[in-house]
Amino acid sequence: MNAIIVANGEMQVNARLQELWQRADLRIAANGGARNTRLFLGHAPHVAIGDMDSVDDETRVWLAEHRVELIQYPRAKDETDLELALRLAQERGADEITILGALGGRVDQFLGNVLLLTQSRNLKIVDAASEMWIGQGNDVIQGKKGDTVSLIPLDKAVEGITTKGLEYPLRDETLERGSTRGLSNVMLGERATVLWDYGTLLLVHLFFIARK
Repeated sequence: MNAIIVANGEMQVNARLQELWQRADLRIAANGGARNTRLFLGHAPHVAIGDMDSVDDETRVWLAEHRVELIQYPRAKDETDLELALRLAQERGADEITILGALGGRVDQFLGNVLLLTQSRNLKIVDAASEMWIGQGNDVIQGKKGDTVSLIPLDKAVEGITTKGLEYPLRDETLERGSTRGLSNVMLGERATVLWDYGTLLLVHLFFIARK
C-alpha cells in the first residue's frame, strides 16, 4: 500500500505530484499540511493528524465537509506532527511512503524532516524539483540527462561506493561524513546506479528543470 503525507512546509507541485496524491491508497495531512492539500492538491486527505495549531478556519470547514478523519494531539508532545503522520502510515500498513511539503521553512524543522528518512528505507521526500531518500545499497535512479545527483554520507564513512551513468564516477571508493565530494554529480542519460558495501547514504536527485 502506498501512502502520501503532506507536511506544513513549502509546496512545489506539478501535475505528476497531483496525480500521485489523487491515486494514493492513503492520503495523510500533517497539521498545517491540511491547508497545503486544500490549496495545492485539491483532493482532501483521508486523515489529518497533529495538534492542529496551524490549521486555519477555512481549512477546518473544508476538512469537515469532506468528512476527513481527524486525529488530534496536544501541543505539548514528544514528536513533530510529521513524525506522527509517518507512524500512522506505517501502522496502517503502508509499505511505500512519499512526503510532500517537507522542505523550506525553519531550518531546524527542515533538517529534522530529512533525518526522518533514516527511519525507513521505503520513504521519500519529494517536490516538483527534487526527491531524496536513504539508499538501499543498490539504487537505480531514473531521470534525464543533465539531472543532478548528490551522495551525502550520514555515517562516519560510507564504503565501497561504485557509480555508473554519472559524469564523475566513483569506483569502490569511500565518502566520509562532512565531505562534499559526493555533491553535484550529473546524469549522463536516463539511468544511473549507485552501489555500496557499508554505511548510510542519503541520495538527492535534482531534476534538470530545477537547475535552469
